[in-house]
Amino acid sequence: MANTKSKKIEKRIDDLKREILDIGDMRPGTLSVQYRKPSEKKIPFQQLSYTHKTKSRSEYVRSRNLETIKREIDNYRKFKKLIEKIVDLSIQSSKLRIEEAKNTKTSSQAK
Repeated sequence: MANTKSKKIEKRIDDLKREILDIGDMRPGTLSVQYRKPSEKKIPFQQLSYTHKTKSRSEYVRSRNLETIKREIDNYRKFKKLIEKIVDLSIQSSKLRIEEAKNTKTSSQAK
């Protein structure tokens, strides 16, 4: 039974890896609206903020690039969720393999 469950987990991991291959361009960050005159809330612009390699950064985003940046941020979030699922399933798979090896060793010693 553990072997069947292990195979299902491995299949799911492979499916998630294939999904990652289809993600496309990505980048971390969040978009926010800032103002050139904050006290008056006038002249709004989009700003991208992110941390990469332990450095915090922020960049002005031109309106013509806004949709592309939004798509790349969404892709990055999807990537992170897929990786988290893969890690969770990998932990389950590892535990099953260890349990299976322990059971095999116990049953061979009982003979």
